[in-house]
Amino acid sequence: MSSAVAVEPNRPKIRTALPGPKAKKVIERDSTFVSPGYTRPAFELVAKRGRGVWVEDVDGNVFLDCNAGIAVCSTGHCHPEIVQAIQQQASELIHISGTDYFYEFMPDLAAELDRFVPVPSPTRSHFVSSGTEAVETALKLAMYATGREKFIAFTGGFHGRTLGSLSLTASKATQRRGFRRQVLDVVHVPYPNVYRNPFNDSECSDGDIGQGAVNWIENRLFKTTTPAQEVAAIVVEPIQGEGGYLVPPPSFLKGLRRICDENGILLVADEVQSGMGRSGKMFACEHFDVQADMVCIAKGVASGMPLGACVARADIMDWHAGSHASTFGGNPVCIAAALKTIELLKNGLVANAEEVGGYLKRGLEQLMEKYECIGDVRGKGLMLAVEFVKDRNTKEPDTELRDRVELTCFEHGLILLGAGDSAIRWSPPLILSRDNADIALEIFGQAVADSCR
Repeated sequence: MSSAVAVEPNRPKIRTALPGPKAKKVIERDSTFVSPGYTRPAFELVAKRGRGVWVEDVDGNVFLDCNAGIAVCSTGHCHPEIVQAIQQQASELIHISGTDYFYEFMPDLAAELDRFVPVPSPTRSHFVSSGTEAVETALKLAMYATGREKFIAFTGGFHGRTLGSLSLTASKATQRRGFRRQVLDVVHVPYPNVYRNPFNDSECSDGDIGQGAVNWIENRLFKTTTPAQEVAAIVVEPIQGEGGYLVPPPSFLKGLRRICDENGILLVADEVQSGMGRSGKMFACEHFDVQADMVCIAKGVASGMPLGACVARADIMDWHAGSHASTFGGNPVCIAAALKTIELLKNGLVANAEEVGGYLKRGLEQLMEKYECIGDVRGKGLMLAVEFVKDRNTKEPDTELRDRVELTCFEHGLILLGAGDSAIRWSPPLILSRDNADIALEIFGQAVADSCR
């Protein structure tokens, strides 16, 4: 690594206009040769190196990363123990395909997941290479196990872009535009957004919007368009990610669990973004004391290596050989990274996410008290969001302001990313310190002050 990040700096260091001259050349080549379907934010970052919470671009600019590759680099960039685990495994066995052959790392990781994933034990795990593949596994398994074809998902939800997962996804119209009818029979229910209640008073029992979503399913869907006995699964993000880092009331997941138990429906928790310590607990389901029948995992499970998993009750994951497989799923190098990641999470990083996340949230709440353009601060652990509004009374989203704050932060060396209509998500590496948080809050606060004028 260059001297810029060989030793972690105290602050971001911006040496050139952004993007810099080398970055501009990369961006130009990218626009010529790379698919234009990728989602790119308001700013243009051309990364070259990463260490801890710091990222260096091709022009030598150093940024404080509070996005972690969209909640992926859970142990930070190039954690030395993760690098060592990857290098050691790569020197012994890179690939043999766990769909056809055996190697010890795959059952080792499955057994480790069985110990702490919020699914009743015994469990079985199916390994894939991404979050959307983990969701696709859950969809196929739910249909196989129940003999049913219908699914219930939630508005604002993001579950992936492959065609089955896309049937569940209801985050942004652009993600569906051009792909015609959805592949699966999915009906969407409003997610219980505490900040913007989607339900009227008659739909919420005693004003409980979590119960409002439950009532919507039982009193609307089951009685009109979606017979309960035809629903294979309810698929839900325990804390919604792409939709804006929304934390539902406790009654929501408990109500879904009851509905599933009473109607032979499987509860699938998509913890691709909220899992692996992100929320201050290993899984977001734990905040609500609810166990699912299946949990989908990816992103932070292997510290940046491409790995996903669907963990299900063993009696459910009892399908025949050849029913579902993946050539690269459970790659030995990725599994080595995952086993070391889990070790690091258990040995302090989940606790750090809770402690530093609480500190960061309090700092963001202080900024909300100061600036009227901030309508809401929410989240758990190091899964936080700041919502920007044109007016606190009407709560009208201010997407333009959000994008301006995001870009201004980048120009001053802080990497953040939007979520939902007008929120900025904070999903830094779980190694973030209070000192790092202070720097991030300083830059963010100044960006808000400059942008709100």
